[in-house]
Amino acid sequence: MGRRNNSGLWGKSSDGGVVYSSIFPFLPLRKRKRNLPSRRLLLPLRRDESRLNRGGARGADLHLASRAGDGRGGDTELLSLPLPMRVVTEAGQLPVEFLEPSAAQKLVIGFDCEGVDLCRHGALCIMQIAFPDAVYLVDAIEGGKELIQACKPALESEYVTKVIHDCKRDSEALYFQFGIKLHNVMDTQIAYSLLEEQDGKKRGYDEYISFVSLLADPRYCGMAYPEKEEVRTLLRQDPNFWTHRPLSEMMIRAATDDVRFLLSIHEKMMKKLSKVSLWRLSVRSELYCRCFCINDNMYADWPPLPTVPDEIEPDVYVPEADILSVLDVPPGKMGRVIGRKGSSIMEVKGSCNVEIHIGGAKGPPDRVFIIGPVQEVRKAEAILRGRMLEF
Repeated sequence: MGRRNNSGLWGKSSDGGVVYSSIFPFLPLRKRKRNLPSRRLLLPLRRDESRLNRGGARGADLHLASRAGDGRGGDTELLSLPLPMRVVTEAGQLPVEFLEPSAAQKLVIGFDCEGVDLCRHGALCIMQIAFPDAVYLVDAIEGGKELIQACKPALESEYVTKVIHDCKRDSEALYFQFGIKLHNVMDTQIAYSLLEEQDGKKRGYDEYISFVSLLADPRYCGMAYPEKEEVRTLLRQDPNFWTHRPLSEMMIRAATDDVRFLLSIHEKMMKKLSKVSLWRLSVRSELYCRCFCINDNMYADWPPLPTVPDEIEPDVYVPEADILSVLDVPPGKMGRVIGRKGSSIMEVKGSCNVEIHIGGAKGPPDRVFIIGPVQEVRKAEAILRGRMLEF
């Protein structure tokens, strides 16, 4: 029997590794009592357990409680089945089927990245990869560029579906820092908006579901995630938070919790999405991947966008395909494009059925990215070009 600390039970795995089974990491929203104090998910590791899995395949694992729904939305249950987590510093510690993707063994993985102000210039520090039976934290600092390059075939493969929540900056960092063109992505932020549209709900001009809000939605997960704000506070205090080594339990927990529910959410969303919505999801996810990855060849080296699948019935209405348009903004004109407190951008979003993304401080600072149906994108372009001409 292991010993109990403030939030769970420590023990040993069969190979001598560290085992941690959390009793109270998240509570389903419907089971959280108002008078019950919020327990900390992120607790410091014991000193002798602070560095994980540096010794190869038999290195220490941290086993985390896996939680899954019972398919009834709000009736999400907390399961105590251990979910192994492994810090990866060498390619050989990753599953072979991931390193060598093939049509014979297609995979679906949860995926995310952490770094220092993650973008084309902000260093990528950790890649999180969630499988149904384990989570791998790929340490880009300890493993270096060689380790990330070993993941390139899978990240670019059509045989590996990457489930991500808002992939734009992750894709940008992978492209500019490692030459990786993220492909075959299922973006849960896009899927959520398409499902809302299927249900007849009109999305607001600036409504993008956050990961915390998605987790809280009982239709997909029903879990509260207050610790996310704690990590954000730490990042504001220390922008280099993800560069520190050895990884603390807080870092491990935060990185792991950002991916380990994605496969469950993906399964529930895929059951609800229509054939047309699935096609739109695949197209828009590809556009998200390349959004901030602009270079001189205008995406010519990226894979082609998915075409309308043959299995969609001829009598089913298929909307116009989405495109990505990039507007160059002359020096000194970005303020007019954005407007006071974003008023100009919000007005264009309100009148056109498009998404508009600005590089901002992370860059690229002189371009506007517009995603949407062709006619709506052209209308938005015309409005924004008119703003650039105003004195």
